[in-house]
Amino acid sequence: MSREPTKPRSGSEVSPASGKPGAVPEIKPSAAEEIAAFVARARAMSPHAPGAKGRLVFALDATMSRQPTWDMACALQADMFREAAAIGSLDIRLVYYRGLNECRASNWISDTGHLARLMSGIACQGGNTQIGKVLAEARREAVASGVRAVVFVGDAMEEPIDDLCARAGELSLLKVPVFMFQEGHDDVAEHAFREIARLTGGAWSRFDPGAAAQLRELLRAAAAYAAGGRGALLRLSRPGSGAAQLLGQMK
Repeated sequence: MSREPTKPRSGSEVSPASGKPGAVPEIKPSAAEEIAAFVARARAMSPHAPGAKGRLVFALDATMSRQPTWDMACALQADMFREAAAIGSLDIRLVYYRGLNECRASNWISDTGHLARLMSGIACQGGNTQIGKVLAEARREAVASGVRAVVFVGDAMEEPIDDLCARAGELSLLKVPVFMFQEGHDDVAEHAFREIARLTGGAWSRFDPGAAAQLRELLRAAAAYAAGGRGALLRLSRPGSGAAQLLGQMK
């Protein structure tokens, strides 16, 4: 049996802001103040605490056209762990999308054998890109447990670019750079990938289809950054190297 709501006592008005009779209504902050407060809170969430374990979101397009590169990434992922081990330590969270509406994320993985077994059990399936979901997952994890960098490997973009840029902006506030590694020469993908990288303070780079050596260098450089920050990437850099390509674009 429901009760009727209690009526307020007569003779005084109650302010919702304070619950006290006759209180002055609370003055709401301006939109600019709210934005400034949000930015301050977001920056305070930065995962780059000294001595913290490096965490890298490793995201892959697993649609049908990506099968050769998926197999290549399976073979090269151990190089990321080896590069990071020379600097500190690294946990990797695998994120991939495929099919019509499937986007999945693994737990944090610190063992190269475990990641290799997981990746080898995944088959590519036809479907559209879901890069927005990848960026949203990276943001969620950055707030929950800290992420130092995101690596994305793909060859296409089939989503509203403004939506992707909005999600990239959220990662920028959290100081999480996104390294966009593009296979091939699709102009639409390049435009979007470059913009995501620019907004997050990351970097874009292209590698040729089937070019394992190029992708290896890029993945090693990104892992070095995730494990040791900009200084580690600088130490790895040499003229023409993958690390030099990334450093040349990062803010």
